[in-house]
Amino acid sequence: MRSKLLATATATTTGLVAVGGLFLAPSAHAEVEPGGWTSVSPSFNVQERGCGQVDDLTFTLTCSTASGDQRAERRYATYTGGTRQFEGYFRISSMGGTRISLKQTFNDSAPGPYFMLAAERGGRLYAVHGGTTLSNTGTVGSTVRVNTVHQVGGEHRTYINGSLKHSYDSPGGSFYDKFGAYRTNSGNGPATVVWSNVRFWRK
Repeated sequence: MRSKLLATATATTTGLVAVGGLFLAPSAHAEVEPGGWTSVSPSFNVQERGCGQVDDLTFTLTCSTASGDQRAERRYATYTGGTRQFEGYFRISSMGGTRISLKQTFNDSAPGPYFMLAAERGGRLYAVHGGTTLSNTGTVGSTVRVNTVHQVGGEHRTYINGSLKHSYDSPGGSFYDKFGAYRTNSGNGPATVVWSNVRFWRK
């Protein structure tokens, strides 16, 4: 589909897997669309508003309030031009509410959200603007890999578990990445989302 529409960025895996008596962290995948990428570590700010709480890479909305600014997020440094890639794994550990934004690419020039990936109770992952379903893998307890590739002034592409699920025309300007748990205009908590293996590249 195409329509018009501070710390380091690298985090370690929180889940452990027992193999032969040893505990091993799940391995992270390489970037999608490989070739010519340079790893970067942009700075970030933590945002807690309303009933939002952040504990490292665990993001929680503790209330069921369906109005106001309810958010628990990391907001990364602004970028302008070129191509940027985000990769991260999320696991919804609880979802008493619904329609919670997980990952945003924010247009700092407009300003406003440009792309938002959100989850409904039940597991549907969708693009907030346009409502396109990207996957039904966002069930409680499941780990989902998300990659976004953003060519500023060209296109924004979203991959779920390594498969391209959404393409979106991109204007020029300044943008930044955000992830965590954020109440959409039609959503509400409570919800807890755990992120891991967060990485960034540019070219």
